[in-house]
Amino acid sequence: MSKVYFSRKITSEKLVELFELVNKPLMGNVCVKVHSGEKGNQNFLHPEFFEKIINHVDGTVVECNTAYEGVRNESSKHLELLKEHGWSKCFKVDLLDEFGPDLELKIPNGLVIKNNFVGKNIVNYQSMLVLSHFKGHPMGGYGGAIKQLSIGCASSSGKCWIHSGGYTLDQKIHWKHTAKQNQFLEAMADAAKSVVDYFKGNIVYINVMANMSVDCDCCAIAEDPCIKDIGILASTDPVAIDKACIDLVKKSTDIGKEHFLERVTSRNGEHTIDAAYNLGIGSKEYELIEVE
Repeated sequence: MSKVYFSRKITSEKLVELFELVNKPLMGNVCVKVHSGEKGNQNFLHPEFFEKIINHVDGTVVECNTAYEGVRNESSKHLELLKEHGWSKCFKVDLLDEFGPDLELKIPNGLVIKNNFVGKNIVNYQSMLVLSHFKGHPMGGYGGAIKQLSIGCASSSGKCWIHSGGYTLDQKIHWKHTAKQNQFLEAMADAAKSVVDYFKGNIVYINVMANMSVDCDCCAIAEDPCIKDIGILASTDPVAIDKACIDLVKKSTDIGKEHFLERVTSRNGEHTIDAAYNLGIGSKEYELIEVE
């Protein structure tokens, strides 16, 4: 049974405290996967909130380009936004797929895709801290640790590959060939497995349940949060931490939870958790350890 540490206090100091409780030292060069936030989005978590934990692990903030129109689909624009949003001011920043070619990761037992394409600069790191803003998502139902591993670490072309279920790497045509919903969710789980395998488990996951809109931070126009903040979770298990977040929403007494859960269930979002579990990258059984 995986351990998931949980605090209802959402502070920069609590991020560090929960990381230490996980007791998983991150060795070598540490990359810190964040969501830079689309221009115009009002819900993304700002770099100042993460400053203590990123400095604590002496990490480099990493991101990858998107596969849709916006400010983050080209390196020059994305790097400018990283400055505008304060990431470059606070930290060392590495846009993993700023320059090609991508790094191809094999997934022999993938449910939908047998390979994944990530930004080649990932080879410069020996361990990873995944900082996820837990919230809804227009396509995946929810976004958490598994999404950060998969869509988050995939290059722009890799995102096209996942969304199309392995049909194309081409940003111009992939939306015309999107996979069926469950195939897309399973492809995300496949991609997540490839990153877990690449780092040989040298990853710690922190999910922040705050500013929880049904929309992702990738949306320039997003709904405002619909449910009260719940807390911070930390674990070495991406399946367990996402499952724990979903369960905490279900147990919430906030009336906004129904709207949030409608987004999750209408996209069959929990299927991603099931698929990742079936691929062996984590457990759906967990011990939630609450910390004051």
